Amino acid sequence: MYNNPENFSDTPRNPIIPYPLHHPIMIPLPLPPFSAAGGGDDDEFPRRDERFPQWSNQETRDLIEIRAQIEWGFTTSKRNKSLWEMVANRMREKGYRRTIDQCKCKWKNLVSRYKHAQPNLETSSLKGRKRLKNISGDRSHEEYSQERDDAEETGIDQAETGTVAPKRKAGGEKKRKTGQVEKQLNSNDGVLAGIQEMLGSFIEQQQRIDMQWKESMEKCAQERELLEQEWREKMEKLEREKLVMEQAWREREEQRRLREESRAEKRDALLTTLLKN
Repeated sequence: MYNNPENFSDTPRNPIIPYPLHHPIMIPLPLPPFSAAGGGDDDEFPRRDERFPQWSNQETRDLIEIRAQIEWGFTTSKRNKSLWEMVANRMREKGYRRTIDQCKCKWKNLVSRYKHAQPNLETSSLKGRKRLKNISGDRSHEEYSQERDDAEETGIDQAETGTVAPKRKAGGEKKRKTGQVEKQLNSNDGVLAGIQEMLGSFIEQQQRIDMQWKESMEKCAQERELLEQEWREKMEKLEREKLVMEQAWREREEQRRLREESRAEKRDALLTTLLKN
């Protein structure tokens, strides 16, 4: 059956090895591309290492800038949730996929790190502020000169049209951001000063409590020593009284024995005299 030439295909897959016609040929289907990191669409099946990517320096700067811009229009005690929602939306507009909890956690970590690094930053805070003012002044001067050159070239009278140049707007925006950063630094300094004052008062209160506790313990130890001394004196007094009472009892017993012996001798002498008579 297998050797019959009619059962062989005219166009075999391999010209050397013939295939029978009654046997089905299993053709492997092409597999979709599979990634070693997890594969699939990023939206439906996100990779494990891309679910919570690390924060880059630029992303951290954008978070601080967005937080500084939005913070002054809200009160954190009443509308904290709305504030972080707007921060997450602004981060999404910049191309970052960050949730509200991630932004809030990152901000808390930045604040804690700033507090830990505050002693080192206090010495260089004045230099940083001067450098920031110098940078903002240089930028505003460059923008003003560039705007003046553009106005001379184009010949547009902004006073008549009532329009504002975009670069002037950008300069005002940068000045506003710089002022907000300075205000935030001042507010952070005030918060840190309040925290340091609170910690100082807490440490002083703890020291007073420790001193009171030590004094009370010393007083209790002195009272215990006095009570133990009184108890020892009472026990010694009782011991002496006991010895005196035992000595008196022995003396009374000795006198009673002597009286009984003398009485017995007299009785024997009387009986002897009676028997002789």
